[in-house]
Formats: sequence, C-alpha cells, structure tokens
Amino acid sequence: MISVIRYPAPCIGPLPGYLSSIAASLPLIRATALYLSAFTKSETSKMPSATGNKRVRGISVFRPFVFGSVAHPFDPQNKPEDCPPDHTHRWQIFVRGVNGEDISYWLKKVQFKLHETYAQNVRTIEQPPFEVSETGWGEFEIQLKLYFVPESNEKPQTLWHSLKLHPYGPDAEGMKERRETVVSQNYEEIIFNEPIEPFYEVLTGGPTGAQGKSKGKNTKQLGQSRTAHIPNSDTPGNPYSRVTENKELDRMAEATQTVEQMIKEEKDRLIEREKLLADLRESEGVPANTKRR
Repeated sequence: MISVIRYPAPCIGPLPGYLSSIAASLPLIRATALYLSAFTKSETSKMPSATGNKRVRGISVFRPFVFGSVAHPFDPQNKPEDCPPDHTHRWQIFVRGVNGEDISYWLKKVQFKLHETYAQNVRTIEQPPFEVSETGWGEFEIQLKLYFVPESNEKPQTLWHSLKLHPYGPDAEGMKERRETVVSQNYEEIIFNEPIEPFYEVLTGGPTGAQGKSKGKNTKQLGQSRTAHIPNSDTPGNPYSRVTENKELDRMAEATQTVEQMIKEEKDRLIEREKLLADLRESEGVPANTKRR
C-alpha cells in the first residue's frame, strides 16, 4: 500500500519550504493523502512467492521527488530552423530526485501523455533522466504515470502537471521582456506503507542496493543518502532546505502572534460593549437577566 503526499500548488522559481509536520496548516500549501491498495498481479505464474509477498508490518518508507516543467522562450531573431513557425518556446517536462538524487532504484519508468496534437503524444521513458523535451506555443495539462520497480508489487500512480510557458506574478512583464526561463515544479513525497520484504530491501539499500551490492555497502549508502532528509542549506538547484523551513516557521509564528493579538483586542472590545450594555440596562431599569423573546 502506498500513499502520495502532494503539495500541489505550482510556483515559479523556488518552492516554499518543506514543512512535513505542519503542511496541512500552511495557507499556501495543501497536503492531501491518497491511499491506494497494493497491486496484485492476476496471473498465477507471475505471482511472487509467499515469502517474497510478505509485508514489513508497521513500517512506512517515504521517498521525495520533484516533477514539473521548464520553458525557454525563443528569440524571434534566432529561432531553430526545424521548429514550426508558430512555436514560441522549448520546454521540458520531468520527474527528478530532490537535489539530484537517484530515484531509478524505486522508479522503473515514467509515462508522459502530452496534448493530442503532438505526434506520438504518449511517451514512455524507461531510464533516467525521466523527461521529455518538445516545442510549442500553448499551455496544457500533462498526465504523468509513475511505474515502480517489479520488486514493489505496487500499482502505478498518476499525476497531473499544468505546463507553464508564460511567467506570472509581480514581475511577469519584466521576465517576459528579458525572456527568462519559466520554472513550474511541485514537491511530492510518496510513502510506501508496509512494503513487501524484497522492495523494503531495495528502498533501504538506496541506489547502491538496487545494483545488488553487499549488505554492509547498502547500510553505508543509506547513511549517506539524502533522499529521506532535507539538506541544511539550499542551493541554486535545490530550494528545499532546513533554512527555508525555519523561515516558514518564523513566518507562521509571527502570523500566530498577530492573530492572538487581534483576538485579545476583540475580547477587550467585547468586554467594553457588555459593560456599556449593562450600564444602559441599569439606567433604564431593565433587569440584567432579562432575555429577548
């Protein structure tokens, strides 16, 4: 059984900090969990053995990744000769590991379903980099289907991404004039709940474990792997870090203090109004416990 924790709000450029414990409370990041049943193949001849199909009870292993698109506007004066005349951008749709991590040890292939106007609009990429490059002029929804390695015995998962070609935001016009690259990406965590034993060994062994190395080697690789950890500081190619997370926490703490102060002020105003109402009732000779009908 697997869960997909999704942070679906796309962004231009760096994403907000990753807050695993409080994602549901962030106003700009919505976390949803999609729980799906484990996939059991129908053909008896392809069924794993009883031992191989045994699940590791009470254990969940998560692996983060990023998917999205990068669009580069063409220079009208220097447009590729093989590009259709109405195409304005070259773009890429991708599925990658966070901070360049290898995800091929648990992800077997990715199927990209492009707009039907593209020739062979269903593209299957069976080895990294899991990406498709094309040219075009319009934005559309792209379906991504993730297929896991055979050891997982799990169903493929489907994601959707809105291709972004044109910048937006406060400096959208400036970015357009400068022909800046438009990046639209999403952070995801896929959680393998109680994986079967062979797949658990693959997950905990990391990229080295997927290549059939020794157990001791796998343990060392697991300690050095960053797939399950956020780096301490961000880099130009990786906006996810503890520093960004702490900044988000500081902003949330500041917002909480502001709300608490507003509540206190409102309570004080309520007390003053109740006191004024009591004085008016007393001056008019109305009993304090009189209720309106």
